[in-house]
Amino acid sequence: MPELQQLEARHAPAVLDFERANRAYFASFIADRGDAYFEHFDEGFSALLTEQDAGISLFHVLIAEDGSVLGRFNLFDVEGGSAELGYRVARHAAGRGLATATVRELCGFAATRHHLRTLIAGTSPRNLASQKVLTNTGFTPTTPPPGRETSVWFRRDLRERA
Repeated sequence: MPELQQLEARHAPAVLDFERANRAYFASFIADRGDAYFEHFDEGFSALLTEQDAGISLFHVLIAEDGSVLGRFNLFDVEGGSAELGYRVARHAAGRGLATATVRELCGFAATRHHLRTLIAGTSPRNLASQKVLTNTGFTPTTPPPGRETSVWFRRDLRERA
């Protein structure tokens, strides 16, 4: 059974493998990370851990029984009881309910462990699967944040049960 774990330095090789293996798949929904992301992966990964240590963001990986990464589930810009949710799931794991189950689990962690009250999440207009995950986990459509109007946005009050 896959396990949601907080991102740690030991996850770096598996995260890099995950990103490389799914690069084209992810680029079909969102902007490609670009070659620089992969060329400077170690520095970027280290920066994520520093950001997490500072409490700015909370990064998680969904780990398969074989130790590979099935998905990344992150809470960005944690401040004032709110954060932005972002996630991506490997192509071979998509469509099996893992994203829905993991977003639901992360919402619980966000409320109980991190004392967050509200999450927002944006998807590309053509990523209907991600929009379905959000609605199935208690998110409702909302107004986009300023400057981010090209995405479809959702909001979830974590004090309400999904």
